[in-house]
Amino acid sequence: MPYSQEPQQGSLFSLKEFDSPVYKVESTPYEMGATELGRWKDKIINYQQQLRAARSPQAQTNLLELVPNHCDPDAIDPFGLEPRPLSFWRYPEHGASAACIYFVIDHACGLLLYVGETCRSSTRWKGAHDCKRYADNYVYLHGSHNLTRQLGISFWWDAPIATRPRQQLESNLIAKWKPPFNRENWQLWHTPFVGD
Repeated sequence: MPYSQEPQQGSLFSLKEFDSPVYKVESTPYEMGATELGRWKDKIINYQQQLRAARSPQAQTNLLELVPNHCDPDAIDPFGLEPRPLSFWRYPEHGASAACIYFVIDHACGLLLYVGETCRSSTRWKGAHDCKRYADNYVYLHGSHNLTRQLGISFWWDAPIATRPRQQLESNLIAKWKPPFNRENWQLWHTPFVGD
């Protein structure tokens, strides 16, 4: 008995249609020379380090002031917080779920890249987060030029529990430090790592 083939369902699309730009995913990494990358980083580092150097010691609490403002953006030094790996959420001791402000920093050069806020830090970074993509692009470009980088994340745990005050503090910190991965500063720094 000759072998009979089962009838197959026809394709809705021709192979030619799959080659169209609509179905292709381009993954061209961002290109930037090492010198240009260094200049870009230096501008931001100089700005942030001037802020840090000009930081005045915390003013004494006025006797008439009943509650000191512990959420003063000038009192928070992102570079003075304990650095942790970006994969902190994989380790139970680093996966707290309290309200916080977090800072993504390249510790190799002292560059604050991103400021964020959350009340679920461990779950915020497990899933999709645009900053993770920007960090991946940043790491890739540094690796392509054999440049040192040491990305980490630091947490400030005294953030307000209420969402609006925490978001206001985040906005104030973004306005102060001008981290390049925050959308508010893309145009200012001509941030290259925020594309697809």
